[in-house]
This record gives sequence, structure tokens and C-alpha cells, in this order.
Amino acid sequence: MTVRVRFSPAPTGFLHVGSARSALFNWLYARRTGGTFILRIEDTDADRSRPELVQSIYDSLRWLGVDWDEEYRQSERFDSYRRAVQRFLDNGQGYYCDCSRDAVKARVGENAGYDGHCRDRGVVPPAEPDGGVVVRFRTPDQGVTGWDDLIRGRVEFDNSVLDDFVIVRSNGVPMFHVANAYDDLDMAITHVVRGEDLVNTTPRVLLLREALGASDHPLYAHLPLIVNEQRKKLSKRRDDVSVGDYAKRGYLPEAMRNYLITLGWGSKDDIEIRPIEEIIEQFDLVDINKAPAFFDVRKLDHFNGEYIRMLHPDRFFELSLPYAGGASTGGASTGGVDPELYRKLAQFVQERVKRFDEVPDMIDWVVGEPPEPDDKDWRKVMTKDGVSKVLDLVMERLATAEWEADVLAQVVLGAGDELGVKSQLPVRLALTGRRSGMPLFEPMAEMDRATVLARLSRARERLD
Repeated sequence: MTVRVRFSPAPTGFLHVGSARSALFNWLYARRTGGTFILRIEDTDADRSRPELVQSIYDSLRWLGVDWDEEYRQSERFDSYRRAVQRFLDNGQGYYCDCSRDAVKARVGENAGYDGHCRDRGVVPPAEPDGGVVVRFRTPDQGVTGWDDLIRGRVEFDNSVLDDFVIVRSNGVPMFHVANAYDDLDMAITHVVRGEDLVNTTPRVLLLREALGASDHPLYAHLPLIVNEQRKKLSKRRDDVSVGDYAKRGYLPEAMRNYLITLGWGSKDDIEIRPIEEIIEQFDLVDINKAPAFFDVRKLDHFNGEYIRMLHPDRFFELSLPYAGGASTGGASTGGVDPELYRKLAQFVQERVKRFDEVPDMIDWVVGEPPEPDDKDWRKVMTKDGVSKVLDLVMERLATAEWEADVLAQVVLGAGDELGVKSQLPVRLALTGRRSGMPLFEPMAEMDRATVLARLSRARERLD
């Protein structure tokens, strides 16, 4: 078998992280087997599909390093879908229906499916679309439709509970079930790898394939849902789900890709962070876990931090510089940071940030104004005995000290030793507004002496 897989996003919104994982698993399997990965844009819903959203899908996939071998637009294949529907109408497997939703509810109740009212009524096709007439597929009354899912095992649906579903809308546009069934058959798709939220649509597609003359079906692998901390399905209404948003916040594509792959799949040696070449070599659909996968942002941050640490320093500088000039989330804006100054700081930043959008908070005290210290931190650090004397002594000696990192360290640490109290943390809080961050003395040496003394003096006055 020559593997042929497809990823079929609908351009009705930005690329969801769950869809991105589906794309990655299809892509991995194609690359692992030497098969073909197809990008098939499901733009049959003309009212909701927009060109900028198609471009967003392209951009997000390319950002993740996903390339494709073939590409199709379902909007360009409507004639084929219409011919397939006409085939169903001609052989009695499709029929016109003029039942409104209210009429169906009045007959069968609020939650019941369609009752087959128009199966044998002989409803005539409308002269023009949007006449309230749809085309439905006549599902078998008996038997079972099922498949052996590579992840979920055997899945079966009694045909008696499958209602006659719509295959052409009242506006004349074929439904995505028809497009999927026809395209998968026409493109010789061998494996369908997609989210388990589409399990209920699979029997419809299988019935349509059989009605189109298919004697066999692709192998299906329905991926587990991705859930949030409350173990609820990720939703764009309450969760950060857009791949593009993660790119903007300063995640590396290699880290995001690596993390998404671990949502439901893991290598046999349990090593999660590894080169994509090794992942491709080990990936197999049968190793995917069917349990829901927890999207843990803290774990994603860990992955991203590890990938940041692996960057060459020049590459880190290049990628993080645009963020260095942005607004700090905790303090004032860092403004247009001087690239040469930031180059000196970048080595310390790279060791500590997990995302590029953390860079402003790391350097704002050097290139701009720091935030005001948190009251809790101030009380814990600055109200201890001897802090006032430490600040006085440090300011006295910094006024004439040689302005180099090792000398600054000797002054600050020496003052603490001389007075028998901790000195570095109070000085850090006074200068940076935070208890942690970059090493203190090398960045401090890049600052103006007057600025350093002014901040220490301001902290000393606050103590009074």
C-alpha cells in the first residue's frame, strides 16, 4: 500500500491547536512511510470561508514546518459533487425533502432526528435554489455500518438509528459529507486521521462511499480530544487555541510542533523532547493513546524554554530582538532598545526565559524603568534589620567605584559581609523591582552610575 493521507481544514476560523495536531500526525505518518500528504481546503461553505483564513492556515502550517505534496480546494470541485448527488437521485438513494425544521420537530419532537417523511412523497426539485428544498440520503433501515479504528478499536452504528441526512443544502451546495466521501475515493486516500469529535460523521461517509461504488474503505484513526485543566474540550471561547497566537507570543515552531506531537503519542523510550527526524522515524498511528490529551501550557513553556536554550546565541539574539523593544507586562515600556546593548544582555536572557514575550520583563530595569516592587516582596526583603545600612554603604562606595561588573559585585557583596547581613537581594529589588531575573552585576555595569544611585536612594527614602 502506498500511503496517502489528507488534512482537510475548513477556512472558517484560525487554525486550532487540535487541527494542527491532526495535520502533524498525518504529515508524520506520510513522511515516516514515504507516502503522500495532501492539503485539502474544505471551503464548501462559501458564506463562512474567507481568503485571509485560508492564508492563515498556510502560514500556521508552514510555521510548524508542515509541507504538503498535493493541494486541492473543494470549492473548485463542486461539479464532481453535484454529479455524485445526481447519481444518488437517479438510483433512489437520494431524494428531495421540503420539510422545515419546525415541521420535523412538530412530528417527532425536539431532540429526535429526521423521520423519513419525504422518502416516498415525490417532492419535486425547486426551480431555483433557496426554495427550502434539500436533498437527503436514504440510509438503510437494517444492518450495521462500522469499521476497525486504529485507535478506538471496533466501532459500529446500527443503521436503524442513522436518520436520512442532508447531502445538499437548500441553496444547492453539497454538504461536506459528500465532498469528503467523493474526494477520499477520487484521491485514493488510504488513511483518515482526524479528531474523535468526527466519529459520528464516519458512518455517513462510509455509506456514501458504498453508494459511489467503493468496495473498500480507508483505515480510520480517530485522535483523542485535547482538553484543558478542567478536562473540558479545548474551546476558542475559553481557551487559547489559535496556533497563530502562540507564534505571536514567542513560542518557537520547533517547540510547539514537538509538544503537539506528544498530545496522545509518545516514543517507546519516553523521551519527549527530541529532533523531528527521530520523531518521524519512530512515529506510528497504532501507538496513539485513546485517552484525552491534556493541553498543559506550563509543559509547553518547559518545552519552549529547552528549545530556546538550544539556540545558537546569534539566532536567539535575532529572534528575540523584536520582543526586546516591546512593552513590558509588569513594568514600563522598554522602548526602542539599543541592539548593541541588548546583544550584551541576550546571553543572560537566553538562560532564563521560556518565551520571547518574557524578554521585556527581563531587561526593562536596564533599558528603561523597572516596575514598583510588589508590597509583599518589599516587606519580606527590605524591612529586615540592617537593610538601610547596606543601602547607605553601597551608595557611598558606588559613587566612586570603578564601573565594572566584578568591582560592582565586590562592593555590594562586600557591604553585606562587612555588616553581617544579606546585601544582594535588597540591592536587586531596589534596582530591578523584582526578586529574581538576570544576574545583577553584568547588566548593572551597562547602566549609568547616576541611574543606579538614584534608584538606590529612592528605595532608601521609602524605608524612611
